[in-house]
Amino acid sequence: MFSSRLPRDFQPNRLAGALAAKRREGAAILDLTESNPTRAGFAYPPEIVRAFEDPGILRYHPAPAGRREAREAVAAYYAARGQRVEPERILLTASTSEAYSYLFKLLANPGDHVLVPRPSYPLFECLASLEALEVRAYPLAYHGRWSIDFDALAGALTDRTRAVIVVNPNNPTGNYLKRAEWEVLARLCGARGIAVIADEVFSDYAFGPDPDRVTTLAGAEDCLTFSLSGLSKIAGLPQMKLGWIAVAGPAALRADAWERLEWIADAYLSVATPVQCAAARLLIAAESVQRQIRARTAENLQFGHQTLAGSCATPLAVEAGWYLVLQVPRVRTGEEWTLELLLQWDTLVQPGYFYDFEAEAFLVVSLLTDPVIFQEGLARLARFLAEPSVK
Repeated sequence: MFSSRLPRDFQPNRLAGALAAKRREGAAILDLTESNPTRAGFAYPPEIVRAFEDPGILRYHPAPAGRREAREAVAAYYAARGQRVEPERILLTASTSEAYSYLFKLLANPGDHVLVPRPSYPLFECLASLEALEVRAYPLAYHGRWSIDFDALAGALTDRTRAVIVVNPNNPTGNYLKRAEWEVLARLCGARGIAVIADEVFSDYAFGPDPDRVTTLAGAEDCLTFSLSGLSKIAGLPQMKLGWIAVAGPAALRADAWERLEWIADAYLSVATPVQCAAARLLIAAESVQRQIRARTAENLQFGHQTLAGSCATPLAVEAGWYLVLQVPRVRTGEEWTLELLLQWDTLVQPGYFYDFEAEAFLVVSLLTDPVIFQEGLARLARFLAEPSVK
């Protein structure tokens, strides 16, 4: 009766079941997985609320790509970062998830393939399945820093590959695309007529400068490219539901893609008028929130390295983002590590398999976590690692 694009099993995984049981018992859980900035104790400026006092929110003037003034505000966001992106190349969506949905409709037919990085964001398979597409992974290799395995990527390309997704910086590994990597990727995709989709939602959260990194592909010229971002991460406002697609690449291809993309958007007209009217003021107010998030994540990252130094947990190199990946001994799987930490230490982390790590054993913690909780949780993890049974 129901579509085969949906999961067959809606049962919670073991970790979710154990967490629910713990909470029913009234346990005080130290949650090191917090990814919602509105629950992380940041001070949001009052300008965010005042941004919705515009009387224009009461008038509906549908525009498939989004209101001109909102797209100009996004163009100004890029200009402040040294990248010229004309409003005519910016299409608004309600979220990056919706942006993926539009792009999958634009680029692919049922049964076609999209390539996604491994490890990375766990939602791609779900979003692709809902469009009747197949996900194929290409690995990121770690040798003191993360990089694309281009031999594996090239081997994964087929005549049904329609797009390669890069998450830049990646979630949860925090690595940026490097200039030399982009040159190779652009050649591969340009020669085969394959689009690149760049998810850049964490691009503003670097831990330090690096002239070799690519912070955005919104100005790419070598192949058809779509850069995605939005208020969820930029302003720490996931509830505002405003994302966008910046279309780049050769002019003729870009124009053809834009015409079709605007047609798709016209069928949904999903972006609410109030957030479009408020977009310019929200993007200005984002600077205050970003400063707080950058300070929090840098503090927690430093504490994590200090606390776990000399332990059997190795923090992997991270350039940006809100997460820290820890490699732990293979005496347990990632799931077993997380379950024991939760059951015995009332501490919640994520196992690497949530992000499709190919090997064991990895744990993922959120650097967005309140520092008091983060520090106590890492201290418990360090004590757990020191137990004889871990060695």
